[in-house]
Amino acid sequence: MRSFWTVKNVCLSAVVASLYAALSLAFQAISYGAVQFRVSEALTLLPALLPQAIPGLTLGCLIANLFNPLGATPYDVVFGSLATLLAAALTWRLRGPLWIKALPPVLVNALIIGAVLTYAYGLNVLWLNVLTVGLGQAGVCYALGIPLVKLLERCGLARLSA
Repeated sequence: MRSFWTVKNVCLSAVVASLYAALSLAFQAISYGAVQFRVSEALTLLPALLPQAIPGLTLGCLIANLFNPLGATPYDVVFGSLATLLAAALTWRLRGPLWIKALPPVLVNALIIGAVLTYAYGLNVLWLNVLTVGLGQAGVCYALGIPLVKLLERCGLARLSA
């Protein structure tokens, strides 16, 4: 079994991390807060094609959360990054059509980020935070993520994972 940490895989992860952080910060007005439409979350479906995206997404999320314009809390940095790691790993492991693989980022982020917003930022309506994060996440994953992955699949991106 060859190592996962080849130069090619590290470079792919770095590109994903850079894209995630850059998109989060470029669209920061809609990427942070109780109602968020984080465009970079469309990339959370990349593990369906590339397992190398998993560490890249995690690192990109960590970087984006460190530069949170609302103020980075340790909860947001740690739990936001862990939520992305868990969602990406589940997306990679899940079998089935792409719309099923989009469920982990939506559900994991709705629950974990909803809780972080409630407890770290004092937005005291957990169910509302879970709902707003989940709706924003679903919008990004289904409206942007699925078409992105289908386009990349047609362009042959999956060959990079070999």
